[in-house]
Amino acid sequence: MNNFEFYNPVKMIFGKDQLFKLADEIPNNAKILMTYGGGSIKKNGIYNQVKKALQKFEVLEFGGIEANPHFETLVKAVDLAKHEKINFILAVGGGSVIDGTKFIAAAISFEGADSWDILSKNIKVTKAIPFGCVLTLPATGSEMNSGGVITKVASQEKMVFGSPVLFPKFSFNDPQVITSLPKRQLQNGVVDAFTHVMEQYLTYNSGALLQDRMAEGVLQTLVEIGAKVIENPSDYKRASNFMWCCTMALNGLLSKGVPTDWATHMIGHELTALYGLDHAQSLAVIGPNLYTVMKVDKHDKLVQYGKRVWNLTGSDALIAEKAIEKTSDFFKSLGVKTKLSEYTKDYNETASFITKRFKARGWLGLGEHQHITLEKVKEIVEMSY
Repeated sequence: MNNFEFYNPVKMIFGKDQLFKLADEIPNNAKILMTYGGGSIKKNGIYNQVKKALQKFEVLEFGGIEANPHFETLVKAVDLAKHEKINFILAVGGGSVIDGTKFIAAAISFEGADSWDILSKNIKVTKAIPFGCVLTLPATGSEMNSGGVITKVASQEKMVFGSPVLFPKFSFNDPQVITSLPKRQLQNGVVDAFTHVMEQYLTYNSGALLQDRMAEGVLQTLVEIGAKVIENPSDYKRASNFMWCCTMALNGLLSKGVPTDWATHMIGHELTALYGLDHAQSLAVIGPNLYTVMKVDKHDKLVQYGKRVWNLTGSDALIAEKAIEKTSDFFKSLGVKTKLSEYTKDYNETASFITKRFKARGWLGLGEHQHITLEKVKEIVEMSY
């Protein structure tokens, strides 16, 4: 197991009917910008609960943050926050709203000419407006980490950013919120969390025995309850376990002391930017094919994964193959399509476009060993058609 540091300052308030505590977590002198998405919080009652809890504060609102938050939208929130001298932000939504809020918090204090440079030039974020979260959609784990992903529509780019100053101050997680979610969002949430764990687990054996078992525990739990949560989100026991799986999948704990491989995400982001696929849909398309192309590098972990998560038996070679097949079948069983051609007819040049874009960025090798070359990226994408 490798050396590591672990820092996560997020205060989690987990469980049903906890929003009455919201005002206690916000500074008394706060002038709040409340951020949210398309307005579903006004239909499911969360909006009214939050407004009631914040009645002693001055609150401005900024809605309309997209499912893949657009840079072009977020800069409008930045301008509003600067003009109104906002000193605290409250994100009420899922991972996209929280990611967008992280960008807003960073961009308010950004001193450069173009805040997109935070992502495109990987400029270090050293200060940000404090913010908190009310989670309404479990999936990304953004409520307990310090990273985010933003889309620039003008250039069809989706890029990542992060900083230790971008941890939420607190996060309210009430599993009851999933009862009002559309089926598609629940499907995406299971796939998203599952793939987050796989990116930190399916690499090579590094002697991190506990980390492996924790990762496998999250995967096994998602396999056990995923389809059941989608069909009956009102089951509180399953809902609470699902929500905690999503948070644990990407709060930084599973990645400590182990190698990671975020290539599925990096390739998947391009599918979202190009074709508008949901984030989880892009992961379901790319993930199993990446494991197939990289099965020599990932052989030992594929075998371990197949034995421990899927209870497979037989030769190691057979287990590795079957483990990949089981993963793809699991996504399909949730109702998530696993081929790019099932989402768009304009896929023929996708592999060439993505490899050219990666080359221009200097991304010549991805994965835990940087063995995912541009040639292999092309092979993975073409296999995903």
